Amino acid sequence: MAKLILIVDDSASLRRVVNLALSAAGYEVIEAEDGLDGLSKLDQLAGKKVHLIISDVNMPRMDGIEFVTQLKQKVAFKFTPVIMLTTEGDDEVKAAGRTAGAKAWIIKPFNPPQMLNAVSKLILP
Repeated sequence: MAKLILIVDDSASLRRVVNLALSAAGYEVIEAEDGLDGLSKLDQLAGKKVHLIISDVNMPRMDGIEFVTQLKQKVAFKFTPVIMLTTEGDDEVKAAGRTAGAKAWIIKPFNPPQMLNAVSKLILP
C-alpha cells in the first residue's frame, strides 16, 4: 500500500511539481492550498494514516508555522514528520519551525531527488 503524503502550499504549480515527483516515486499524494485547507483535508481523512507532510511557510489565511503548531496538537498527527519546503532561509524562522515540530527544512528552488531523499529518510517502512 502506498504511503500517503500531504502537500500544503499556496502555489498550485509547486504542488504539481512536488506531486509529480512523489507520485513517480510511488507515494499517494493529497494537496492543500494553505494551512487551514491542510487541517481541513486531514480532518476529512479520518482513519487514514498520513505518513508525511510537506508544507510551505509563507501562505495566506494560515502560514506553515501555525499549521504545524496546530497539527502537532492533534493526537493523530503528533508524530507525523513534517518537511518545510520554502523560500524562507532565516535562522529565526527555521528555529520557529523546529519549535513547532518540523523535522526537515528544504529551501526552494529545490531539486526533486534532494526532496525524495529527505522524504525516504523520514517515512518509516
